[in-house]
Amino acid sequence: MAKNVLSKFQIRKGEVFQAPLENALDRLVTPFEEFIHRQSSSGLLLMLCAVIALVVANSPWQVAYEHILHLPVGYNFGDWSLSMSFHHWINDGLMAIFFLLVGLELKREFLVGELSELKHAVLPVMAAIGGMVVPALIFAALNGGTPSERGWGIPMATDIAFAVGCIALLGNRVPRAVVTFLVALAIVDDLGAILVIAVWYTESVNMTALAAAFGLVVLLWLLNVAGVRRSPSYIFVGIALWYALYKTGVHATLAGVITAMAIPARPKYDPVAFSTFVKDIIRSFDRCFRPGDKIIANDALRARVSALDNGIHLVQSPLQRMETRLHTPVAFIVVPIFALANAGIPVDSFTNPTAVFNPLTLGVICGLVFGKLIGITGATWIGWKLGWGSLPNHGTFHHIIGVALLGGIGFTMSIFIAELAFTGEQEMLIQAKAGVLLASLIAGVAGFMVLRRAPVDESTDSNGELEHAEH
Repeated sequence: MAKNVLSKFQIRKGEVFQAPLENALDRLVTPFEEFIHRQSSSGLLLMLCAVIALVVANSPWQVAYEHILHLPVGYNFGDWSLSMSFHHWINDGLMAIFFLLVGLELKREFLVGELSELKHAVLPVMAAIGGMVVPALIFAALNGGTPSERGWGIPMATDIAFAVGCIALLGNRVPRAVVTFLVALAIVDDLGAILVIAVWYTESVNMTALAAAFGLVVLLWLLNVAGVRRSPSYIFVGIALWYALYKTGVHATLAGVITAMAIPARPKYDPVAFSTFVKDIIRSFDRCFRPGDKIIANDALRARVSALDNGIHLVQSPLQRMETRLHTPVAFIVVPIFALANAGIPVDSFTNPTAVFNPLTLGVICGLVFGKLIGITGATWIGWKLGWGSLPNHGTFHHIIGVALLGGIGFTMSIFIAELAFTGEQEMLIQAKAGVLLASLIAGVAGFMVLRRAPVDESTDSNGELEHAEH
């Protein structure tokens, strides 16, 4: 990105060093960078990993697949040790990074994003609430009073990567404001899922560890109040908080969200102050420069370059920098690994009528497909009719129905909640996962087809419809 910006400026004087293979590598790397920054790419990769997991779990490699997932992985330091299965590390450890990114997105949206203004936030928030309550009620109606009723939180979630990936495949047929509506809805949906995990999927609480966790939360708050802007300080405390929550019995991944809430969202410099700062540094740099000088051998020049580097960091908020840095590794490493470890279930979960037509699987499918459709569309219609908010620009209820169907893609968070709800209950866990995979397929295809047939407004900006969907 930086190279692309710099290449637009003509450097009239001075020397620009080029390594022998630099131009060739730039030609190779740039298309790859463009590929990984497309939201649809992460959705396609997630789909590919789910298919690979299904194939492996139903092949001669199934035993090796299960062996790797249950392989114990631990750390030892004197008498202290921490050991979990590889599968457990993925779901409790690696996914904490995913929740850190979710927390950063939540905070940004509520501070400066679509959810920061009440008139823009009302309909997405209502849609998200409707899209959580109705699926949970449908699931409860089919599973109430049975051992599987613990899974009521599974159909509440929406997978933003898959949903926005489906819209990305439609290009400029979907107005940008509709995509923004979906992103805002999914972010509120994530907040609801986080609260469900924290309150209803915690078995017991270790009060000593909880007190330690509270102390670490206070420390995170003090770092923020003290104006600490270096991310490693927060990450270090966040790791300690993860361990404290792990010992409490509260799901440890919530440490990611709590840490994100403490990351400063305001930059040190506003644009005017930064512009003045840069001009002063450049003038000082020019005064210290002598013909033939190299920065590596001139302490004065090096000091000013370091000051400029610090200023560049201070004009961006730590939240903004961390969110930007995490987006690619989470989308292309963390979530695909989660899919590989959790989507592998027996194929007869799909082909056997008895396996599909049971209350648990049907509850998940009906909740995600019909519950999301009814909840999101109905809540949006009520808010619109009451005059509490307006539909997205250039959007119609045809678009809202398509978005509501895509909201039924519940892959990542739904499977995550299923793992919490049915720990140690392998048969019910497989049934729940089968429901999530089938519902996500049905909802994705249906939503894509509905939006594909939606009316296209020629005045919609054809180049900007997915700018806001990067997160």
